[in-house]
Amino acid sequence: MLQGSNLECIRGDRVLFSGINFSIKPGELMQVRGPNGSGKTSLLRMLCGLAVPNSGEIRWNSSNIRSLGEDYFNIVTYLGHLSGVKDDLTAIENLRITSALAGIEIDEKKASKVLQEMGLEGRETLLAKVLSQGQKRRVALARLLLARTKLWILDEPLTALDISAIELIKKILEQYLAQGGMVILTTHQEIDIAATATHQLYLS
Repeated sequence: MLQGSNLECIRGDRVLFSGINFSIKPGELMQVRGPNGSGKTSLLRMLCGLAVPNSGEIRWNSSNIRSLGEDYFNIVTYLGHLSGVKDDLTAIENLRITSALAGIEIDEKKASKVLQEMGLEGRETLLAKVLSQGQKRRVALARLLLARTKLWILDEPLTALDISAIELIKKILEQYLAQGGMVILTTHQEIDIAATATHQLYLS
């Protein structure tokens, strides 16, 4: 279980949010909403251990994530709102490198198969710079089909995706949640995802 207690984020002399409390269990989804500049990305970076709250505590199974170190990082998959795809690498090369950084070694055949599942058949060996923004997003999201982690933290995963891609991501998320995974995501788009429980966290 992941818990946040009295979380506060300050940028400069401005309080982005304070008093944030939540808990999320296996099979559950939490959607983080709010206007631009409300601190959604800052909160997600805190939850995956890339930033420290100004006050409050984040706990994984009752232990502060700061004390868990690599043990916590190894159970989290984080995808930022930028795709992080390298233009001078092919789709296959991008997926193999990002997977390797996450500790998952895959060969070209496996990478190609996963990219095809993401709707990129025929584009696997193209340089990313010739792909559309939606196709680059699919390359980034392909990591989810390989992830073996317990918690997915996704910042605007639906950005630049067309209707068919959104439906595909919805299916992937629902399958993961049905297997006991946990998902925290931000999105400006309405999407109905089946989960054991869905929590809405609004930052104003």
